Amino acid sequence: MQGWPEVRAWRKAERARLLAQRLALPRAQREAWNDAITPRLAALLRAREPLRTIGFYWPFKGEYDPRPLMRALHDAGLRLALPVVVERAKPLVFRAWWPGIPMVPGVWNIPVPAGSAAVRPDVLVAPLVGFDARGYRLGYGGGYYDRTLGAPPARPLAIGVGFELAALGTIHPQPHDVPMDLIITPERTLRPERDAAAREREGMGEACRE
Repeated sequence: MQGWPEVRAWRKAERARLLAQRLALPRAQREAWNDAITPRLAALLRAREPLRTIGFYWPFKGEYDPRPLMRALHDAGLRLALPVVVERAKPLVFRAWWPGIPMVPGVWNIPVPAGSAAVRPDVLVAPLVGFDARGYRLGYGGGYYDRTLGAPPARPLAIGVGFELAALGTIHPQPHDVPMDLIITPERTLRPERDAAAREREGMGEACRE
């Protein structure tokens, strides 16, 4: 890749390919993968308690559906929020969500809470169109999550969630891309920093044996 124009064109093509592949999955397959992700994500969130607010998302185009987990977490007393695009090319605003809250269509007609208070999540669960082993996320191309994670004052813990078919060798990260801290698929929990350190240690060990 020579530069951002080439990377952007490649990402556009990969995004279209991955979305078509995901939407072509049988519903039963997506539901089975959802069922595998939910306990992984729930256990990870429980391990990080006490939590103040968790930012989730409303499922779109065959993504992992977090709504059953959201309802369970709400019943357990946790405060939840959903993202709202309030201005193009600006960070997302997260508004409080609870079961039964009135919802209105947002960008791409994705439902968003109607008029609830803005809150600041300390954990952010983000959907993945694609991802790589370094934790970089391929989204829908708007850059909203990157801007949100890069905005002050404090960055929330970022957990990417998606299916294993979204794995890429690299997304060709650019200076504006912000990696996830953790990525969860039905098969594994990817910890990019820890995994990178392990690979480096293994490489050093190999060098010492040569």
